[in-house]
Formats: sequence, structure tokens, C-alpha cells
Amino acid sequence: MTTINLTTKIKAPKQIVFDVSRNIDVHQQSASASKEKAIAGVTTGLINLNETVTWRGRHFGFYLTHKSRIPTMNFYDYFVDEMEEGNFKFFKHEHFFEEENGITIMTDKLQYETPFGILGKLFDFLLLKKHLINFLLERNKVLKEVSEKSI
Repeated sequence: MTTINLTTKIKAPKQIVFDVSRNIDVHQQSASASKEKAIAGVTTGLINLNETVTWRGRHFGFYLTHKSRIPTMNFYDYFVDEMEEGNFKFFKHEHFFEEENGITIMTDKLQYETPFGILGKLFDFLLLKKHLINFLLERNKVLKEVSEKSI
């Protein structure tokens, strides 16, 4: 199991950051490099508790699909998206939001496991973990920009 933890500070109220973080349109904007699109489930606007979204995007030269559900959501502090169908053996992305003096501290905890035994672990070590970190950093950069413009 691989875990990625990232923290992003955003000059906006956590309610705004929380909603921007679950906005399908903003996610598509942040993932434009991989041509990621929502193709099923919630395909625009805000995703909510127990709803699903299926993404299709180009990663490592292949078009891949990934279906996630939101099994947990505590407004405006925390939500989780978990893979229901996709290329991982396990995938869980936890989103935490805390506000201090007008700054929202957004923390991502992404846990995943690759299939294919030792080959999957090698792929993760050589390419996948760095790819996912960069994907999240770009996403968080866009979330920060959109959130800070919203106030």
C-alpha cells in the first residue's frame, strides 16, 4: 500500500474550498493535461454523498476509466472518494479541511495499491507515485486559484 499526503494552504473560507474540491467541472479543468472527462454518474457540478462519477483520461499513453463513490461526507470538514471500478487493486482519497485565521488548510491523503504483484510495485516505485503526486499538485493549484478568486 502506498500513501501520499499533501497539504495546501488556501486564502478562502473552508466552505468554498470544500465545494470547489468536489466540483466535477473544476476537476476536469485541473486534469486537462490528461484529457480527463466525467463520462458517467455525476458529470457536472457538485458531487454529493453516495454519488458516483466515472472518469476517463489518458495516463501513460492509455485511455483509462476510474469509477469513484463518495461514501463519507461531513460538511465542510471531510469527504472521501473510493474507487469502485478501475485499474487499482485499492484506491481511497481522503480530503480534510481546517480553517485558521481565514486560511483553509486542505490535506489530501491518498492510499492505493497496485495490481500485478511485484511488477505493480515496481511500476509504482518507478512511475506511478510521482505521476499521482504531480496530478494532485496540479489539481490543488487549480483548486487554490478557483477558491481564492471566489471570495
